[in-house]
Amino acid sequence: MIIKNAGIYLGRAFVNGDIRFSGTIDELGHIPGEADMDAGGGYLIPGLVDIHTHGAWGEDFSDGRPEGLSRLSDWYASNGVTSFLATTVTLREPELNTAMDAVRGFRRRDGARCAGVHLEGPFLSFHRRGAQNAQNLCPPDPNMLLRLHDRSGGAVRLVTVACEEPGALDFIRRASKVCAVSLGHSDADYDTARAAFEAGASHVTHLFNAMPPLLHRAPGLIGAAMDAGATAELICDGLHVHPSAVRAAFRLFGDKIDLISDSLRCAGMPDGAYTLGGQPVRMSGGRATLPDGTIAGSSISLMEGLRRAVRFGIPLEDAVYAATAAPATAVGLEAGTIAPGRRADLVLLDGDLNIKAVFIDGKPYAGAAGERT
Repeated sequence: MIIKNAGIYLGRAFVNGDIRFSGTIDELGHIPGEADMDAGGGYLIPGLVDIHTHGAWGEDFSDGRPEGLSRLSDWYASNGVTSFLATTVTLREPELNTAMDAVRGFRRRDGARCAGVHLEGPFLSFHRRGAQNAQNLCPPDPNMLLRLHDRSGGAVRLVTVACEEPGALDFIRRASKVCAVSLGHSDADYDTARAAFEAGASHVTHLFNAMPPLLHRAPGLIGAAMDAGATAELICDGLHVHPSAVRAAFRLFGDKIDLISDSLRCAGMPDGAYTLGGQPVRMSGGRATLPDGTIAGSSISLMEGLRRAVRFGIPLEDAVYAATAAPATAVGLEAGTIAPGRRADLVLLDGDLNIKAVFIDGKPYAGAAGERT
């Protein structure tokens, strides 16, 4: 496949040129011969990498439905995501086992790649639980993490923990040898969070949400993460984080920001009643909440989050990096970069950032025209 006349995202900038690829990227530059596709000056970016997504299209990874994983793989690919981490909610271990079994047995057809698991719970703070089910919370348990990791076939790449909980520092020391450790759903102060980063944590789950605010005398987890050089997730739906705070986050964390969708099963669906971890959720006007008004995850795709980040004033080059190479690097994935020899997971966008084509392992994804956000 040869695509010509594209603004190709190389490094941190767009470079006009051509690309030739099969399963991997073969050549970049000005390529002789006829084009299979003329990009018309559109943007060619790496496939997006969503490391925090619970579901969409009425499906949730925590349900443990193999057919649900297949549907979600298609939804992600339709929306420009070529690699994702199946993200679970706070559940009991037997229910999490079912989800791990589904991931272990998943065989991708032509949709997005399930690159692993993000265990967002159950090792979280009661006071900062957000929309997580309080009945299923438990203290940080490294042995439980190892059991789930083994059950998934070694697929756990990221685990979220509240670092102020009893036993959390020992958990972080042990867990960081298995996967990336993220601090989140946490009430930790600055010193406790710094100790957690020194113990091996390297990431923050949905910055600003489910944690204390950054105050000038109490910088908390946010200040500790900035000082420690941690990577930090950010939901850019305009509901979880104000556009001004989005701009501030990029200034504070720079290329350490990882855009995520945090999408729920209501993503790509009409307003109505849904569930999250056994709790009722209602979506109205794209906002998903528990009955008490607590905001839950989002109803958007990562691609829509990228568009909104740009709309909020983030340069396109920075937004693309935050949705591709940055999250891939945070969890140790070889994805999110366009370079010779790298896997040809690519998304072609027009000037308004609408998807024109998606390629996974160099093959056009047929469902891309049916993009849903």
